[in-house]
Amino acid sequence: MQSCAVGRRSGLFRNDCAISGLRALGDLFASDQSPEGPRPLADRLRPQRLDEVIGQSHILGVDAPLSVMLSAGALGSLIFWGPPGVGKTTIARLLAHETDLHFVQISAIFTGVPELRKVFEAAKMRRRNGQGTLLFVDEIHRFNKAQQDGFLPHMEDGTILLVGATTENPSFELNAAVLSRAQVLVLERLSAGDLELLTQRAERELGKPLPLDGAAREALLEMADGDGRALLNLVEQIAAWSVEGKLDAASLGARLLKRAAQYDKSGDAHYNLISALHKSVRGSDPDAALYWFARMLEGGEDPRFLARRLTRMAVEDIGLADPQAQAVCLQSWQTYERLGSPEGELALAQAVIYLALAPKSNAAYVAYKGARALARQTGSAPPPKHILNAPTSMMKDQGYGAGYAYDHDAEDGFSGQNYFPDGVERSSHYQPVERGFERDLKKRLSYFERLRAKRET
Repeated sequence: MQSCAVGRRSGLFRNDCAISGLRALGDLFASDQSPEGPRPLADRLRPQRLDEVIGQSHILGVDAPLSVMLSAGALGSLIFWGPPGVGKTTIARLLAHETDLHFVQISAIFTGVPELRKVFEAAKMRRRNGQGTLLFVDEIHRFNKAQQDGFLPHMEDGTILLVGATTENPSFELNAAVLSRAQVLVLERLSAGDLELLTQRAERELGKPLPLDGAAREALLEMADGDGRALLNLVEQIAAWSVEGKLDAASLGARLLKRAAQYDKSGDAHYNLISALHKSVRGSDPDAALYWFARMLEGGEDPRFLARRLTRMAVEDIGLADPQAQAVCLQSWQTYERLGSPEGELALAQAVIYLALAPKSNAAYVAYKGARALARQTGSAPPPKHILNAPTSMMKDQGYGAGYAYDHDAEDGFSGQNYFPDGVERSSHYQPVERGFERDLKKRLSYFERLRAKRET
């Protein structure tokens, strides 16, 4: 009630205080009439202390960042980056408790500028009364640039301690100004061991073990896919079943729908998985490459995107070590366009295997980049006149074509003339490797280099 008195004196939140009083009166009557309703298992198991949090030992353990901040009494603004269900909200709430800060939680999805103003005004009032505010912003990446900038003055003057949570890469989604004032902490998906500990904690709360055999229990942990909240929801669902004996993995799978894998086709997971596929192909591991290819398909990725990226891999990482690789990719792409899903995806899978097992060379890619760099450096330097055509007499008078040696008339079909601009030193960009077809190309290149040296002599 003290905050309402302050509000009345200052002319702020007059309606809010009246509404709060009505709510309090309603809550009083409600408590007299009915007991508290059932709470979800995930809420009942919410940790009350930081040492009860399962997982995230890399930020909560001894000498870990949060432990060091708390022991030094110097907790600063934070950005929690991690997948759903790994404890971002819970840790933020416990940090407020540990530092005696008032905890305020908002979601960027449902909060606009007017609501933010109210939050900041309330935080200022608390600060005048001697209490700080930990503002937890869920899905902070959904705020636009102007909204994110609105946090800055309140972070700088100590009105709020900001803790933001995001499932997207902060480097791309958050303003540089916000990132410069907050430390980014990466939260990891829960391991199978973490999920097992959480399951055991749930069984103690429920007062009975889950009716699952060993294989079914492992299948349950896999269904959770590193998400603690999803696991507890599944556990609560299983605990409500009337089952005789123990269910095996097949029976559990028939009763539960497998949780969809976390995959955002336009977000960070998209780029992480395509990077994993690309590097597995480059590393000549067909099994790992097929796995990441399948992960992306299971996540709903467009097979046409994968076909395009596979063709890029053929050009960038295999190149002329196996010229057929590019053709295989284009043919598999065309086959997919004709067959569609799911049959056409097999053609793309065959391309994945072919690329992974093909000899690798980026010599053409390196040569191309080197040639582009030289082209930028030399600007508009014209070709030497002896390799220019001279269709008119005036051009002949200017020396166009003078001294050109027709290679087919030269010994060995090779004249060895200079084709670089006058004044530009000859450079060697293409260095083929001793793998695949480029082994033959290297022999040819060496052959012409010997002939060129002979002609120059």
